[in-house]
Order: sequence, then structure tokens, then C-alpha cells
Amino acid sequence: MAQTSVLIDGTENPVVPRHVAIIMDGNGRWAEKRGKMRVFGHSNASSAVRSAVRVSLQYGIKILTLFAFSSENWRRPKEEIDYLMSLFAKFLDSEIPELNSKGVKVRFIGDLTKFSSDLQDKIKTAESDTSSNESLLLNIAANYGGRWDIVNAFRKIAADPSVEPDNVTEEIFSSYLSTEGEDVDLMIRTGGEMRISNFLIWQLAYAELYVTDLLWPDFSDDEYLKALKWFSTRERRFGCTGNQIRSSKIDP
Repeated sequence: MAQTSVLIDGTENPVVPRHVAIIMDGNGRWAEKRGKMRVFGHSNASSAVRSAVRVSLQYGIKILTLFAFSSENWRRPKEEIDYLMSLFAKFLDSEIPELNSKGVKVRFIGDLTKFSSDLQDKIKTAESDTSSNESLLLNIAANYGGRWDIVNAFRKIAADPSVEPDNVTEEIFSSYLSTEGEDVDLMIRTGGEMRISNFLIWQLAYAELYVTDLLWPDFSDDEYLKALKWFSTRERRFGCTGNQIRSSKIDP
């Protein structure tokens, strides 16, 4: 990965997270502040997604996981859900070719069986078309819940005759989760709420948590860089009292 000319921490070899997860919160409030319907905020969120992908690629981040639609979001008004589904389909049609050209591998995590057959087909096509890309793994969490992920992993293990229950370790269990063993290093939440909202419960065990009051449609390159700069100052102890820092420096 080529070194960027925009420095994070004043050095040419900044510490960056391997895996960034983002709760993209505040679309509805962003619209309401402008006297618009909530769906207006959702339709203006795509630029922030592009920004997150662009900066992740620029700094050599390997995995970006975006919380697009939670299993609890089905409780929203039908009109809003229908609009979100149409935006989802539009995203797949318009953004996947660009992501593919940039070497982004797209993977959807969550219970996708709840979506329409047409949307499921688009998801499968997007994953297939980008399956060989290696610049960035973009996980899109759709109809996703952290508790669902854990229960689903348990079911997979129970159905796997090659796994003896007494031999299941944390590492083995983690490999059956939707993220396949990849813990989160930095979790960003926009919108100012101080909770993880059933997102990647297992994977966030030792993540650094960065919360900003900024609403998601306003999340720009500079705002992402602020979060990365903050991460680069963190001393990560992983439950230890000594200096145990997990560095992920970009090779010059």
C-alpha cells in the first residue's frame, strides 16, 4: 500500500487499525434538522460511505465493517423500511462497479434470508463479482445483530461433526462468526449515542471506541482522519497492566 502524503500522527509511518467498524447513526436526525423527512437523510448518506472507503484504502486499513441495517430496524415505519430497501438495491447497482475497480472485496453479513429474492440475488452477484479483490474487505452488516451472530455461530459449530464441544476455544468459536475470526480494532459511532446497539458484540471485546456527535451524512475524510489520529495515540492493553500495544504500522 502506497504511503499517503497526509499524516495521521506527524510521522510517515502511523499506527493504523487493521479492522475499523462504523455505526452509521444520525441519518434521520440530519434530515429532521433540515426540515425534511427522515428518508432524506438516508439518501444523503452515500457520500460518507464513499469517504470511509476512500480513507480506508488510502491508509491501508484491511477491513471496514459498516452497520447498514440492524435486525431491530424492521420495527421502523414500513415507508422508511421500503425506502431503505430501495436505496440498498440502488447502492448495489451503482456502487459495486466502482468498488470493484478499486480492488474492494464486498461481503454481506447478517440474516440475508429476510430480504426479497431480487435483493438477495443482487447481493450474491456483488459478492461474486468482487470475490478476488484484496485491497480492502468491506463488510456490510445488513439485518445484522450481534446476538444473532453468536447464536448463529453456535448453530454452525453444533452442526459441524468435525468439532468436539470440549475442544472449542475462543479462537475456534470466533472463526464461526460472520467476520471469520477478525476482531475489531477501532469502532466509530456517529450521532453521539454511547452504546454499541447489538453490533459485533464478540468482535468489539477489546476495540477502541470513538464516538462523535457528528451525524453520519456529515462524516467526511477529515472526520475519519480525526478518529484515526485518536486511535494512533491509544495504548492498547488488552486487559493487561503492562505495555501491550498492537501496532499495525503501514510499511513505507
